[in-house]
Amino acid sequence: MHDLANELNELCDDQPFKTRWYVKDLHTGEEADRDGDTVVYSASTRKISILMALMKEVHEGRMSLDDPFTIEAKYQDNNSGCFQHLRPGFQVTLFDAATMMIIVSDNACTGKIVDMLGTDSLNEYCQSIGMTQSVHRQNIPDPNLKPDEYPIKSNATSANDVGRLLDLMVTGATDDSVAEKLGSTPELCEQALEIMSWQKIGKLNQMLPTDTKVACKTGRGPAHHHDAGVIYDAGGPRYILAVYTEGVAAEYPHASGRYVATAHVAKLSRTCWDALI
Repeated sequence: MHDLANELNELCDDQPFKTRWYVKDLHTGEEADRDGDTVVYSASTRKISILMALMKEVHEGRMSLDDPFTIEAKYQDNNSGCFQHLRPGFQVTLFDAATMMIIVSDNACTGKIVDMLGTDSLNEYCQSIGMTQSVHRQNIPDPNLKPDEYPIKSNATSANDVGRLLDLMVTGATDDSVAEKLGSTPELCEQALEIMSWQKIGKLNQMLPTDTKVACKTGRGPAHHHDAGVIYDAGGPRYILAVYTEGVAAEYPHASGRYVATAHVAKLSRTCWDALI
């Protein structure tokens, strides 16, 4: 793990923007991080904790994944996902909405789910499971904030917070006592990871072998490009990697900032794969 951490740090040092990361080898239990406790703009990686807070409501019987879920026009004023483009008033199930929130980062679904849960309850949930650097402030992020204002005025987290949430989910999928810490069950933890494995816009998988299972949630902002997830091999969950970039320019001489940051995150994941698989 020491050698892997050094290699990851060298890749980060070569970039013109900041990178924070957390990694855990799920076979040995070893973990490492780079500025892992630094509070950063969570962007859509916050939706992992939203998903697990929703699963808690389902487990405790206050909601059902089969509940009807109507998309109202007030939630469609955003720039993320698919449902912003459809005519308002259509109905899906809560399961469908949660799935769209994760796999295409749909903010029409996210905004309503956050309102259903309440930001106070979400923050209490995060604190209760050890995500002490995570804060939910907005149901849909304000697009008019400056890049450095997002961690302070919008939704925030840290690489360690998200990495350790993923670790709880993986362990909770087979351990009742850990699932209970999440207010969930092994079946619901496994369901959440399965939904995340349907991700359509991932970064962690871009340089991995074709058809590698990756259960992840991406996030992006005006100068931020993130991804956090569980990478599997033939034996099951193999490692966890959460990567957060900050200060990414919109354009670089050879490519867009989004492309450069995505390639960087993908390279970090490939480096972990080569070292751990």
